[in-house]
Amino acid sequence: MTTDAPSPPPAVRQLRLVVEAEDYEAAVTFFRDALGLPEQAAFSGEGDARVVILDAGRATLEIANPAQKRMIDEVEVGRQVAPKIRVAFEVDDSRSATRRLVSAGATEIAPPTVTPWQSLNARLDAPAGLQITLFEELLSQEERAALDGFGTDRAGEE
Repeated sequence: MTTDAPSPPPAVRQLRLVVEAEDYEAAVTFFRDALGLPEQAAFSGEGDARVVILDAGRATLEIANPAQKRMIDEVEVGRQVAPKIRVAFEVDDSRSATRRLVSAGATEIAPPTVTPWQSLNARLDAPAGLQITLFEELLSQEERAALDGFGTDRAGEE
């Protein structure tokens, strides 16, 4: 009889992306108020030092090789535009979120576009010098897993 040993706890408990914003108020207003990221905490210090921590829900770290980065740019925008770091936010309705964020000061790089991985993605230039993708999943994770080219790098290792 074999007993499965319990899995060790995750080594990382939270992903926190720290962004310097020259226009702090505009960035906070955009991400907290327009995008709708709830404020979790805020701190201030000497010399007008300020930070706000916004809750972005579940975090993932997406690591793409250069060919994948180029392919994503082609699909979402039609040309190479992304810097090394781009922030993506899953939303319920990427069309209305795009309109709301453009009204709040973002610049639309590309409108919502259906991708080969079955999401509706829009690309924006946002405050704090961030390029962002808004994405709406059109299929469940289970439905997408059945499509060609989907799965995990670890598939078959078990």
